[in-house]
Amino acid sequence: MCFFAPSLTINCCLKSCGDILQSKIWVFFLSFFCFLQSLMESELEIANEDATYDLRSILSSPNRDYLVRKVKFDSFKGKITGLYFSASWCGPCQRFTPKLVEVYNELAQSKNFEIVFISSDEDDESFDAYFSKMPWLAIPFSDSDTREKLNELFGVSGIPHLVILNEDGKILTSEGVRVIVENGSDGYPFTSEQIEKLKKQEEEAKMNQSLKSLLVTKSRDYVITSDGKKVPVAELEGKTVGLYFVLASYYECLDFNPKLIEVYNSLREGGESFEIVTVPLDKDEESFGEAFEKLPWLSLPINDKCCLKLVRYFELGALPNVVIISPNGKTLQSDVVEAIDEHGVKAYPFTPEKFIELEEIEKAKRETQTLESLLVNQDSDYIIGEDGVKVPVSDLIGKDILLFFSAHWCDPCRTFLPTLTKAYEEINKNNKRLEVIFISRDRNQKAFEKYFSEMPWLALPFGDKRKEFLSSWFKVEGIPKLVALGPTGTTVSTEARGLIRAHGAEAYPFTRERIEEIDKAYEKMAEGCVDA
Repeated sequence: MCFFAPSLTINCCLKSCGDILQSKIWVFFLSFFCFLQSLMESELEIANEDATYDLRSILSSPNRDYLVRKVKFDSFKGKITGLYFSASWCGPCQRFTPKLVEVYNELAQSKNFEIVFISSDEDDESFDAYFSKMPWLAIPFSDSDTREKLNELFGVSGIPHLVILNEDGKILTSEGVRVIVENGSDGYPFTSEQIEKLKKQEEEAKMNQSLKSLLVTKSRDYVITSDGKKVPVAELEGKTVGLYFVLASYYECLDFNPKLIEVYNSLREGGESFEIVTVPLDKDEESFGEAFEKLPWLSLPINDKCCLKLVRYFELGALPNVVIISPNGKTLQSDVVEAIDEHGVKAYPFTPEKFIELEEIEKAKRETQTLESLLVNQDSDYIIGEDGVKVPVSDLIGKDILLFFSAHWCDPCRTFLPTLTKAYEEINKNNKRLEVIFISRDRNQKAFEKYFSEMPWLALPFGDKRKEFLSSWFKVEGIPKLVALGPTGTTVSTEARGLIRAHGAEAYPFTRERIEEIDKAYEKMAEGCVDA
């Protein structure tokens, strides 16, 4: 939600947050739903829900009996009216307004529905530019007294805010934004009875879920190929279908695409009855079209109203996401991205039984984990030291190892580096017992070389394929990440960064036993202080 000064907007009101957009949470649709959630949870001091308002008296002023576009108040008789509090500087408003325009246009032809825009813009120019995108009416920007009066009357403390009044001027809902996002034009006439009816229908739809109920709308019963051909949804029934929620330009989706393509092609070539349907969350048709050309499967049309409905239906929390629908149309798995990352085609057919089998296999692998099983593959059996000198992995067997997942562009990584360097040098002061291997998340070779030159240890070569395997194996969600391996190559700790920050070199060798020793020593010191 945005508050009335741009400087007071919370994270959901994105302006130029490049770093936020690189995270899993603050991508386009998630930022929108975060703002919606904050709106739903906020305890607004709203107007009396039982009061009845005369639109002429609350929207007019002594010197004005019309709204922008010169509409008289008599035109409101018998209409349901939305009072839309919004502003051009508010990111969530900018994202919600097109949705409201879509609903308004759908209802304008056959329904008695009108909207009045109450602006919180800061100047005439901003108001005019923003209002030009709206097909409804507005309080003149010059009438600041009426705008302020309406904000106070309806207890508006954040925007976008939509109050919907019935034909008699009684409040139907003060949560019009949520109602519109969740129900669209189907929510009309926005009564509690209609909203309850839609909720029951949704519950029934979940109980009787089918591929048709998920993908078909009143105006569309097909999905599309990359060259625009229409494929009836009916042709997908009886197949295992993956619904691939994606933002075309989001880097994690770009990284995941090749893995999913490999699985898809392998299953199709093997004769498996499997299909993927992209659920695009992009707004720009051109960028999505360019990305979709490279994908071998089907898609919902971009900007199809079904896309956001499915986001809410499956309660999406991250991108990319692949929901698996079984041949009977029921949800088999809510997200198999991690399974595909780790197991590829072996994760198919994505059943609970298959996942239990994979867990057992993974458990056995972890129990027999060695340094060679982690760092040696068909292409490489070495890491590099200063000046790119190759160091065989076999030279490190028997040593304690720290895997340092990091990048030069990451501020917390650069902040932690001196702490790690100091601990490394202290531990190896008399006898080199510990080695660190830098696993780079840098974006290019130059950045990698610059950052690695500041380190006194070893590294995987930049762009090495083992980085992806190790990141997946140790479930690296963010950096910096420090994983400790014992002399046999088994995992000692995946939280070694926190141990070094708390205890420095004293945390070595990062085992549970060592940390318990430190904790007991602290407890003994504390007891001594109390006795003193």
